Amino acid sequence: MKLLKIADNVGQFLGANGDYVAIDKITKEDLLRLVGQILEEESADLDEFDGDSIKNQAHQVIYRSVSQKLAELRKRRTEFIDESARLFLDEYERYRE
Repeated sequence: MKLLKIADNVGQFLGANGDYVAIDKITKEDLLRLVGQILEEESADLDEFDGDSIKNQAHQVIYRSVSQKLAELRKRRTEFIDESARLFLDEYERYRE
């Protein structure tokens, strides 16, 4: 599943309804959903940023920032999940007793 893509010289993200939306329309709810998808789904994919492929400068800035953060999170996915599990394990053990 492609979460971010570049098409027709525009950066786009996968909206909640499955359609692609221009990257400048992204909301914090959309960002949280994309982060969740990156963490949950192995098949989550992103088009790499290419400034020449995106003509609108606002789209370039937003797309570059979002794609870099999501790509970094995807690389550290296992580490992030393990760290989260350790945090919850301590709490779980404390309340279990």
